[in-house]
Amino acid sequence: MTKSNRQGAETVVLSYTPTDDRTSSALSADSYRAYLRRTRDGPIAVGDEFEEFVNCGCGTTRDVTLRVEAVVGTPVVTRETQFVFEPYTE
Repeated sequence: MTKSNRQGAETVVLSYTPTDDRTSSALSADSYRAYLRRTRDGPIAVGDEFEEFVNCGCGTTRDVTLRVEAVVGTPVVTRETQFVFEPYTE
């Protein structure tokens, strides 16, 4: 099966830290979700963590940790996968 027609995760829930407003705003951008679909294309599992960064405007970035909390559907990110971001809580 090719990447373009394979079945994958319908939704992936990711927690994030730091949990401030600037990080939340940057994660909600459609361009960031598209970036994740491209860079995380493939298998994932609950508990996986990714060290990423987000654009905070004016050429500044912020480091962010994303953790897979839940996967709806097959645990594979595809170009159709939707992401839901939740603040990390212990």
